[in-house]
Amino acid sequence: MARIPMTLACWDYDRTRALHDETVRPEGIALTYLPLMMPESAFRMLHFNDFDASEMSLSWYTRLAALKDRPFTAIPVFPSRMFRHSCIYVNVNSGIEKPADLVGKRVGCPEYQMTAAVWIKGMLADHYGVPVNSVRYATGGLEQPGRREQPMDLPADIVVEPIGDDRTLSEMLESGDIDALYTAHMPSGFARHSPNVRRLFEDYVTVEQDYYRRTGIFPIMHTVVIRQDVLEANPWTAQSLTKAFEESKQRALADLRETTALKYALPWLTAAAEEAREVLGDDYWPYGIDRNRETLRTFIRYSHEQGLIPDRIEPEALFAPGTLASAKI
Repeated sequence: MARIPMTLACWDYDRTRALHDETVRPEGIALTYLPLMMPESAFRMLHFNDFDASEMSLSWYTRLAALKDRPFTAIPVFPSRMFRHSCIYVNVNSGIEKPADLVGKRVGCPEYQMTAAVWIKGMLADHYGVPVNSVRYATGGLEQPGRREQPMDLPADIVVEPIGDDRTLSEMLESGDIDALYTAHMPSGFARHSPNVRRLFEDYVTVEQDYYRRTGIFPIMHTVVIRQDVLEANPWTAQSLTKAFEESKQRALADLRETTALKYALPWLTAAAEEAREVLGDDYWPYGIDRNRETLRTFIRYSHEQGLIPDRIEPEALFAPGTLASAKI
């Protein structure tokens, strides 16, 4: 049987590189891998259906999954995961010394609905006594002015105010016009060591490891979606891609265990990889439903509590049926 052509837009992660260089080939699929960084791939998929499959923001996708006729369906593959305690920045003159001090403050965020922000708001509410409605959110461009997000129908007690087209969140944090900032991308003021900006959790690795030990959650940022018309024509492509992503990931994890020569330009790579396995387990970047069920349920709960989805759904509702019962994942 001839392989069917498919395009996949996904950043060039180590865990997907075998798909990019065709060391791993999905069964029955002639894959064209387009190494596009987020959010370009997701934006083009959302607005123009540019690809057969694409990396996608978990938050954007969860909102779309609530629709009766979703434009695409995910597979339980998560190329991007990250603990986000390190992504809360504060102005040093804001009076914020501990998480609870965020209550009553004005907090910047590029998008209220972005995945990193959903995790941060939920984590602060669950573990640090900072309810979602206890701060005022200022949204807009981080380094370039004019960013806008999709319309939202939020509860009346959640205040989200655009900063306008002539300012950026990064300079507002440095000047003190916002007290804190939740952002996936490091703000320029912090990157150039501005004395006015610091992280809320300065020892964030210790804090994040403790969070994992208490919750078992390694936050998921992105999933992978397949266009609905592609799935309807060839439902088996969901399982084929899922298996290929898993094999590619396992090759990347093996590279991190290689000690003959360092595969990546990180002097203490071996120590970092061993620490990750000690804290998170041998397969510390799991795909599939079962090992991610609590993480996905928590994110769905956060999305509902933050007014982004009308009802809570089970994780299975997010993914293609053919990927739910694989022994491999």
